Amino acid sequence: MIFKASIVRLCLVIAFFVNSFVFAQKATNPIIFADVPDLSMIRVGDSYYMSSTTMHMNPGVPIMKSKDLVNWRVIGYCHASLQDMDELNLDNGKSTYGRGTWASSIRYHNGIYYVSTFAQTTGKTYIYTTKDIDKGDWKVHEFSPSLHDHTLFFENDKIYMIWGGGKINIVEIKSDLSGIKPETQRVLIENATAPSMPEGKSGGLPAEGSQLFKVNGKYYLLNISWPPGGMRTVIVHKADKLDGPYEGRVMLQDKGVAQGGLIDMPNGKWFAYLFQDYGAVGRIPFMVPVEWKDGWPIIGIDGKVPMELDLPASKGLIPHIVSSDEFNRNIGDADLPLVWQWNHNPANDLWSVSERVGYLRLKTGRLDNNFLQARNTLTQRTIGPTCIGATSLDVSNMKDGDFAGLSLLQKNYGLVGVRIVGNKKTIVMVNGTTGIPEEVANVPLDQNIVHFKAECDFTNKKDVANFFYSLDGSDWKPIGTTLKMAYTIPHFMGYRFGLFNYATKNIGGYADFDYFHINQ
Repeated sequence: MIFKASIVRLCLVIAFFVNSFVFAQKATNPIIFADVPDLSMIRVGDSYYMSSTTMHMNPGVPIMKSKDLVNWRVIGYCHASLQDMDELNLDNGKSTYGRGTWASSIRYHNGIYYVSTFAQTTGKTYIYTTKDIDKGDWKVHEFSPSLHDHTLFFENDKIYMIWGGGKINIVEIKSDLSGIKPETQRVLIENATAPSMPEGKSGGLPAEGSQLFKVNGKYYLLNISWPPGGMRTVIVHKADKLDGPYEGRVMLQDKGVAQGGLIDMPNGKWFAYLFQDYGAVGRIPFMVPVEWKDGWPIIGIDGKVPMELDLPASKGLIPHIVSSDEFNRNIGDADLPLVWQWNHNPANDLWSVSERVGYLRLKTGRLDNNFLQARNTLTQRTIGPTCIGATSLDVSNMKDGDFAGLSLLQKNYGLVGVRIVGNKKTIVMVNGTTGIPEEVANVPLDQNIVHFKAECDFTNKKDVANFFYSLDGSDWKPIGTTLKMAYTIPHFMGYRFGLFNYATKNIGGYADFDYFHINQ
């Protein structure tokens, strides 16, 4: 009996320490190790909502929700397509890589949710509204011109937008959101970059990414700058009145974490939501604690970005930011979960998850001569520090000249797939490390089912990926050479897994994907 009692006590002690460890876990930065740039955030009651940039991807302007500022899930998008035009459709050799919709602003006012954004591609500013953000039945209002990196702001019964780079402007928006009131446009801050500019220096990235907040009757404008020879920097301008005058200070200059805004919690704590450029995985969100002192938001701890936060621990990015998909759909299910986005506007008559149950079918409807110009590439984010994406492909109904498979999408892309030439099938690996895609490996294939996977390593910005194939789904063989991934400005986006199929000789063929699996 004594022995049994000792065992019970030992088990209780172990359980106590295990539970203490679990409950003591805290959130760590980055809160999302994936490409979620240009974030804008609000709190309504005990729920937080965030919008972000996905540029050329559709659906676009993603909306995410959280209860704790750490664990987020995609709940919708503001638009399925901006416009039917060559650049957005990948028609006639045109594209909108690195453009599309940029930095958005999410706000809540008098029972209505607002998300505004702008697009260089169309030259317009967009304001989306809904009374039910979780349902996401968005109404769109659009007008010219395109107001760069703007923030939406409400003051009594007036609506404003603040925008610009270096010189920050303000303008009033018509009450029906149909456009600006040109006569109200004025300069808010002549040189918002000045607080971060070293004496005698010029150049760098001027202050942009405006986000304006009103706290305790004061106005706070947050901007990012990048001084020459320095790093990404948070500048805050403060004023007693909306029209100013504004006093500016550098409030954070650490780890290149910058651009974002302020958010408060129901318990009275404040944070700044910002992001960091982290190589090929993209621009990753950070939460940084804020203390108020003498009317200024002091961002960070002793001027530094902490890696541990007094917030609940992350439960992981799977399945709410990225997710595996067996392509099985029950009645009432959406055709595609919200984690998926198309590369540009899709051709909706050329894909299906219902024509063959349990498969994604990508059909060809035109001829293309390169992967980046091909329509209907279906994508998900890659995630750090490491991740693996895998799929299975049935090539039975592909035609001569068709090419289908698994990709890592960016300008310097990599992919592995099956190319059909005549009646022969070949597994091909293409490596675009140099910016010029090169076929570096090919293996004859004499069956119709083949499995592919790509393994990514973003640890300490290593930014490498390797590709594999399997004939049975369990015995994996490496193929080709290591892809050195690079975040390039022409695409302005972290690498994404992509499922693709395009034709080079004949249309009407199709490729069937049995699953997509992602894990870390």
